[in-house]
Amino acid sequence: MAEFEDLTEYNHMINEEPYDVNDPKLVHDRLIARRIYDKMNRANFEDQETLDKLTDELFGSHGKNCGIRPSFICDYGYNIHVGDNFFANFDCILLDTCDITIGDNCLLAPRVQLYTAAHPLDQTERLNWIGYGKKITIGNNCWIGGGSAVMPGVTLGNNVVVGGGSVVTKSFGDNVVIAGNLAHVIKQNEPK
Repeated sequence: MAEFEDLTEYNHMINEEPYDVNDPKLVHDRLIARRIYDKMNRANFEDQETLDKLTDELFGSHGKNCGIRPSFICDYGYNIHVGDNFFANFDCILLDTCDITIGDNCLLAPRVQLYTAAHPLDQTERLNWIGYGKKITIGNNCWIGGGSAVMPGVTLGNNVVVGGGSVVTKSFGDNVVIAGNLAHVIKQNEPK
């Protein structure tokens, strides 16, 4: 985790409380993340050593065999924690104002969006750049189909498949295939 001089707004953010999006330390941390993921996005994807080093700098933690295709975008990076054999295909966006925790053997298809970030419904708070977030947790052996969006506060169990183009606004347990806008269970997915 990054070093913090004034933890007040960071603590509000990570604790799923309203916080000042324009807090100077948080703005600084987003710029650092952008510099790192810009380097990742320009790196030769065959140069795994460089990509591993940049992933070490960006993510809070990660397991073995972490593959990320350009163009990858996140808010902070240090709130992203992935297990072994993680793969994010082209154009994924992980807005990590709160923790995004992903288990082992998980695949994100192109243009998957994981959003922990949100804004208040009250227009005065929004106009004053108040934000909040809710963590996202994804279990082991999950596959999130292309163009899907997972909203703040969602937990997906183990062995969950999300159909392409789905909008996931609520949590689901283990061994299901979900799809749709709004996502719902379309079948069971028991391991063989």
